[in-house]
Amino acid sequence: MLTALFLSVAQAQVDERVKICGGCHGADGNSQIAGTPSLAGQPRVFLENYLVLTREGLAGTDVMRQLLKGVPDKEIVALASHYSKLAPKPVASKIIKSLFLRGQDVAANNRCGSCHLPDFRGREQMPRLAGQREEYLAGAMFAYRQNRRPGGDTIMAASLYGIPDPDVKALAHYLSRLK
Repeated sequence: MLTALFLSVAQAQVDERVKICGGCHGADGNSQIAGTPSLAGQPRVFLENYLVLTREGLAGTDVMRQLLKGVPDKEIVALASHYSKLAPKPVASKIIKSLFLRGQDVAANNRCGSCHLPDFRGREQMPRLAGQREEYLAGAMFAYRQNRRPGGDTIMAASLYGIPDPDVKALAHYLSRLK
């Protein structure tokens, strides 16, 4: 009986946290806010790592660091599991063929699919890029390239080093349109 009570209280805490997260990241994990990433369908390990790094002040935004301050690991694991199981829904927007094709070439030439997988669904600690918000992807890539991303991955900084701004924008356009 005590175990059931503990589990229901713990689930209520996670449910409340999901409601708070949904205010920006979407009730179904698909953000409708420019610059705010969608969490639906992200790999569980990536989400766990990112949430812990953010809670510890090593990644994320000030708002996210405050929201995650003191959140226990078991809730972070539950949140990551919840969002990883949701279906990603790319933002419906027009494909600009020349930009899409250029982005496809940039992704192929820079072997982005070797870490994020050929369909860009992500895996383990590599985030899903397919269908992510375009402006979020572009902003994150520019920040990585310029070593301005808190908790930034040195591999990503090196991978994006020297890629011109128009190619970064084309890459974001391409990836955001993938299903």
